[in-house]
Amino acid sequence: MEWFIAVLAVAALGVAAMAAAGGMGQMSRDPVHDTFRAALPDHPLTSGDLHSMRFGLALRGYVMAQVDDLLDRLGREIEARDVRIAQLSAPPLPEPVEGPAEALVPLPEPVEGPAEALVPLPEPVEGPAEPPSASPVTQR
Repeated sequence: MEWFIAVLAVAALGVAAMAAAGGMGQMSRDPVHDTFRAALPDHPLTSGDLHSMRFGLALRGYVMAQVDDLLDRLGREIEARDVRIAQLSAPPLPEPVEGPAEALVPLPEPVEGPAEALVPLPEPVEGPAEPPSASPVTQR
């Protein structure tokens, strides 16, 4: 009887070992995500969407991949809004004027004569300049 119980115990341990090693069927090759994951809405995010957002908890806080996904999307949407705001706040472009280019920019009138005649020169000073007279300084 003792031998029967020993053989039965060894057989039970063998079946348990095969089950643990996956010998009695295959485990799923895809990883199992056992944390809560709220789906992001398809429309542009609003403040209400951000207030209602909940993240799954992991061993050390929030699941970083979920927070990273939300931050990446917010970054893209804010960048797109900044570009749109810049486009709308830019000054309007001037309307194109038709005609030859010479008619658009007036040219200055040419000046005749030598260049010396255009800029008047100062009058020359005659004789050496006298140094200021030195007055004695009295100390009291």
